[in-house]
Amino acid sequence: MKTQPTEASVAAFLDGVESDLRRQDAETLLDLMGRVTGDPPIMWGPSIVGFGRYHYRYESGREGDFFLTGFSPRKSTLTVYIMPGFSAYDDLMGRLGKHKTGRSCLYINKLADVDLAVLEQLLAASVAWMRQRYPG
Repeated sequence: MKTQPTEASVAAFLDGVESDLRRQDAETLLDLMGRVTGDPPIMWGPSIVGFGRYHYRYESGREGDFFLTGFSPRKSTLTVYIMPGFSAYDDLMGRLGKHKTGRSCLYINKLADVDLAVLEQLLAASVAWMRQRYPG
């Protein structure tokens, strides 16, 4: 896995976010994800703030560790990582607000575009699923 945890400072990374709005949204996500997971934030690679950790093992024998959830305050959008994907969360996704999705990526222009209570429910559900699927 290319993306690995680092010793870099989360606070220093967020302080370096150029856009005031993107930095404020990142601080909000930092608090929200910390509350949902109960885990401290850790930098994964140069630009992802991750929370929690799980160990995966594929049938091929490949294995590794990755974060349970996280985010990256990219220039164009906030990227929120919902590791199980979105297929089990149709109701929540329908109530979330303006967003786009990739396989496990939720793209949000700004947090004001979404319902934060619904986002918190989505994060809690995805983290609970990951902890059940990957215990320990």
